[in-house]
Amino acid sequence: MLTEPAPLTMRLSLPLILLLLGAWAIPGGFGDRAPLTATAPQLDDEEKYSAHMPAHLRCDACRAVVYQMWQHLAKAEAKLHTPDSGGRRRELSESVYTDILDQSCTQTWQGYGVREVNQVKRLTGPGLSKGPEPSISVMITGGPWPTRLSRTCLHYLGEFGEDQIYEAHQQGRGALETLLCGGPQGACSEEGTVTRTEL
Repeated sequence: MLTEPAPLTMRLSLPLILLLLGAWAIPGGFGDRAPLTATAPQLDDEEKYSAHMPAHLRCDACRAVVYQMWQHLAKAEAKLHTPDSGGRRRELSESVYTDILDQSCTQTWQGYGVREVNQVKRLTGPGLSKGPEPSISVMITGGPWPTRLSRTCLHYLGEFGEDQIYEAHQQGRGALETLLCGGPQGACSEEGTVTRTEL
């Protein structure tokens, strides 16, 4: 008589149970810590339904756009550097950097979302400084955020143009951030980050 081996879930569950039981018995294990809890950010109607980036998240959105533009351009420039280029920095042609900037705006924007830290909602994702990290948090991704980031990116392309953006990129990421997000009316200026008023 042949017997079937135990299902994979049964074989894995016993070591997992022993591990968890052991963690409660070890000083400093899970047993002597306060339970961790997290809740999703409570989004208001503008955050849920507006086609545009909410005003209080525009600085974070601008910095995410800067990061993505800078990353895409830097990758393309790195491909130009060959061992025989002598370490000289080669510039991208206008048609190439125009295509790359367009691609940076029309990407999927995965990995970006909103989370709440100390009752403040922040856009989070690649290139955004995290600041003080909570031990646990919930980030809401997908939904309107990728579309809003893409629209924000395309807005900057239209406002400043590919030539000016590429020029700033060549001076460094800080110069690009200053161009797009700084200035008196920039998304990260004092006037640009004024708390929104409800109509």
